[in-house]
Amino acid sequence: MTTQRTATSTIGQHLRTRRRDWLVPAGLVLLSIVPVVAGAMRLTELTAGTEITESNARFFASPVPVVAHIVSATVFCLLGAFQFVPRLRRGRPRWHQVAGRIVLPAGVTAGLSGIWMAVFYTRPELDMFVRLFFGSLMVASLLLALRAIVRRDIATHRAWMIRGYAVGIAAGTQVFTTIPWSLANGGVLPDPTTAVALLTAGWIINLAVAEFVIRRRSLS
Repeated sequence: MTTQRTATSTIGQHLRTRRRDWLVPAGLVLLSIVPVVAGAMRLTELTAGTEITESNARFFASPVPVVAHIVSATVFCLLGAFQFVPRLRRGRPRWHQVAGRIVLPAGVTAGLSGIWMAVFYTRPELDMFVRLFFGSLMVASLLLALRAIVRRDIATHRAWMIRGYAVGIAAGTQVFTTIPWSLANGGVLPDPTTAVALLTAGWIINLAVAEFVIRRRSLS
């Protein structure tokens, strides 16, 4: 009986650990849904001959950067979420490596295309500079992660990948900084300065969480 209870307890603990392992990637996938769906709608708009308006004219005038950004950001956010599964990272290192060879270039492409759009698509100056800053931070983080893994510095690689991913997935967090503000103000859209502040809040929240995770792992 003691052996049976021990075996049952071990199985139960194993199942609970497996569930915990998938909580983070599941949350990241959910966080990605809104921007992924918005991106899919934008692609449909570009390919279905939607009427050109003042708000979407810039995308029709230069569609390649926005298409590259949507596709690469979708791959980066969704596939990147599974890089946080300990069982896949440790138990199947080959899978982690192959996925990483897709995730990292996708992230760099998303960042560079985002930088291009920030500079060349018409937008308020403050908005441009903020997007340029965080896009550059994302690309720099991923390139530093690449340099670290080439040098076999796993801890540094992991830290920079977490930072790069935090910037890249911020579009999901920005939904939670922008929509509540809009609802609290009668459903009106924020003015340009407030809109930039709300977007910046999403990036800062994600980076703060990233640094917390990095520090906790370094101490564990």
